[in-house]
Amino acid sequence: MSTLVSIILPVYNCEKYIRKTIDSVFNQTYSNFELLVIDDGSTDTTLKIVQSFIDNRIQVIQFEKNKGLIEVLNHGIKIAKGKYIARLDGDDICLPKRIEKQVDWLEKNQKSGVVATQIIFINEDDETIGNWQLDMQTNTAKEIRKAMLWECCIAHPSVMIRAEIIRQYQYSSLQKHTEDFDLWLQILSDGYCIEKIPEQLLQYRVHTQSVTGSFHRKKNPFFTVANTKRKFLIHQIQKKKFTSFELAIVCTMIHDMLMGIGKEIKKIFKL
Repeated sequence: MSTLVSIILPVYNCEKYIRKTIDSVFNQTYSNFELLVIDDGSTDTTLKIVQSFIDNRIQVIQFEKNKGLIEVLNHGIKIAKGKYIARLDGDDICLPKRIEKQVDWLEKNQKSGVVATQIIFINEDDETIGNWQLDMQTNTAKEIRKAMLWECCIAHPSVMIRAEIIRQYQYSSLQKHTEDFDLWLQILSDGYCIEKIPEQLLQYRVHTQSVTGSFHRKKNPFFTVANTKRKFLIHQIQKKKFTSFELAIVCTMIHDMLMGIGKEIKKIFKL
């Protein structure tokens, strides 16, 4: 039998898009998966739509009160049965061969702990609106490790991770909205390899209701990245771990802070 994959799909008020998202999972060329749909206290018809799917591969978990993405993800990891764990968001669309190609990659590349894919940006009407240039430029383990010293270069909903690796960590409750970047930094610091299939296998939806997108639009991006790195470094120091990787993060964090200050000065003086 082929390898079991656990797909963790957190949902919260996704009634407009969730049917297309789940359809994209059941339209995969790879069929040996469990789909863990975790409803985080939705107040619209999301849960009803999810429950309308009849398939023994889908498991629906309902939180009566909203607990937030980080707690939902950690719960999904805890209950997942698969050898590999894939991520997906309730408004994105997997292209048909996504899971098959990621499983094949991890089966053939034992040194790879995490494999992402390139993404295509789509709008609320499923229309393609562009590519993420940094995403397109960072595919190999070396390219990703170098870029991650500065900023996150992989789309969280596109990843597949070995369960034995992800269970060594948890998404940090202190890193809300940047929990994925923090996780990748931890994984890289511990010497695991993150790679990316150089092919667009996920349609990533950009829309005004996106919680994470709304958060980032309101913040100075340099300060957001610097703060994520600061918390990561504190965690590493508490673990009594400080390698050349952490030292490089210190250097890029200082650069981020200076750039952030410059951006604020320009805003004040309208330069």
